[in-house]
Order: sequence, then C-alpha cells, then structure tokens
Amino acid sequence: NQITKNSEMVLLLHLPRFPLYLITSSHSLRLRALSTSSKTTLLRPPKATLTTSQPVTVTNPSATELSLEKLFVPPGTNVSLDSARVLNGSNILLSNYANDALISQAEFVKSSVKTEDCPSDGLPEFALVGRSNVGKSSLLNSLVRRKKLALTSKKPGKTQCINHFRINDSWYLVDLPGYGYASAPHELRMDWAKFTKDYFLNRSTLVSVFLLIDASIPAKQIDLDYASWLGQNQIPMTIIFTKCDKRKKKKNGGKRPEENVDDFQDLIRGFFQSVPPWIMTSSVTHQGRDEILLHMAQLRNYWLKH
Repeated sequence: NQITKNSEMVLLLHLPRFPLYLITSSHSLRLRALSTSSKTTLLRPPKATLTTSQPVTVTNPSATELSLEKLFVPPGTNVSLDSARVLNGSNILLSNYANDALISQAEFVKSSVKTEDCPSDGLPEFALVGRSNVGKSSLLNSLVRRKKLALTSKKPGKTQCINHFRINDSWYLVDLPGYGYASAPHELRMDWAKFTKDYFLNRSTLVSVFLLIDASIPAKQIDLDYASWLGQNQIPMTIIFTKCDKRKKKKNGGKRPEENVDDFQDLIRGFFQSVPPWIMTSSVTHQGRDEILLHMAQLRNYWLKH
C-alpha cells in the first residue's frame, strides 16, 4: 500500500501514548551482509526554512513514493492517504500537532550526574545521545541558532553530565554524554553508561531520545547495540543522521550519506516491529534543522495534551 495522489481511503491509526519500538529478538543487533535489492527510497529535497509557528505544508515529491509501513505516523494522527505530507529528508508524517516549533529563547540550566538531580518542574524534554564526536553539541547549537550554547570540542568525550537547556521557558533539550570514547578511563565510561541508562528508564518527562548516527561512515556495531537497547526497553526513539553534507570518495571505498542511511535502516529493519522515525541532518548546511523542530513540536504538543 503506497501513498498515492488519487487514493480516497482514510486510515485512522489508534496509537498508544507514545510509539514503542519493540525488538523482535532478545539479542543485540548484529552487523550482517546487506542486500542491495531492498533499499529504502529517501527524500532529498533542498533544506526547508521554518518561518512560522503554525503547521506548514510539506509537499510530497512527485517522483517519490514511500510505502506506508516505512513511514512514521506521529501519535494521535489521522492519516488521509490522499493528503499526507512527509517532512523533508525523513520518513515522518506531518501532523496537526506541529505548532509552536520555533525556538525564541534558550538557556543552560544545570548539569546533573543523577536522574533525581535533574530539573523537577515537570516540563517535557528531548535527549540527544550518540557516539562521541558524532556532532551532538553542533546539532544542539544549530537547533537554537547559537554557536556557543553547548560546548563543542575537537576532543571526544567532553560532555560528562546530563546537561539541561530550557527552551522558550516551556521544554528542555538535554545533552547526554557520548558513548564509545575508548580513551576515557574505564571507570568514567561505566559511570556515564549507568546514569545515562537510569535517566532513560526513570525520567518521566522524557518525550523521546534522539539517537545521533554519523551518516558519513558505515554503521558501527556500538550504534546498533544502543538502538537495540533503547528498543528492548521500549524507550521512544528518533534516529538523527548527522554529517549528511559529507561525501566520501568512491575510489577510497566510501559511500554517500544516503547509502549509509539506507544501510543502517536495512540493518535494524528486521529487529523492530514498527519503523522508528528518522531525519537526515547537517550542522554545516542546517539541513534537517527545521524538520527536527517540527517533529519535536508535534511529539511535545501531543505529550502535553495527553
């Protein structure tokens, strides 16, 4: 069943409070040979410009057709197959909850090393996590359009706490420690993993985890394992593919970001009962920035009303 212009069918999806990405196997995801016969078609329009806090119309490219089972339908969304809109460079349908997406104010609030020490005002929050040097701080700075709100560093492993940034005095962006930095002391790496996972499991105001994956390189086992853990624990997750502006040279065995995105989805497709939402981004060109804000807005507004 594919989205077509002439379809008159309306599909009503009754979803739980948050979409759950359930693992179909109790084992961690494993790298395997990729089939070249089943690739996901990606949307590659130019970057959008978010100029209003009202819902925007995102037209479907006429040459692109995505099957419904590969799309993410936000909770509480009624999908009309003849008028559905997909956010650029993603698999995410736009819903009527995508209001007040603009960021007008952002401020650092506090750093915590325990979940119970995090802000207790009950505001919804989105957590950014990924392998060290994946570009978390750069993405956060891009989202708020400020160069130094979050600390960026050429040295991986700089973020060592749960860092809360209050947005528009109404919700939080949370910068979490990166994983996979081999040069960090073993004890420190264990502490990061412990309090980060405790935060995921016990933070009642967490709307979604945004798992950052470097699209300029092939899939890493540690990223697949992290996605697997989030899925097994039924933690809402959005995959953010970073560094989509980078192009590796074919003669050196490199792949285009679009190919690495396809490959990553192939690797996780068999392990999830429902497809996680994903967005392609670049902190250099700001590709995906507006799409992330709209996606956050529709998840956040649904969360606040339910």
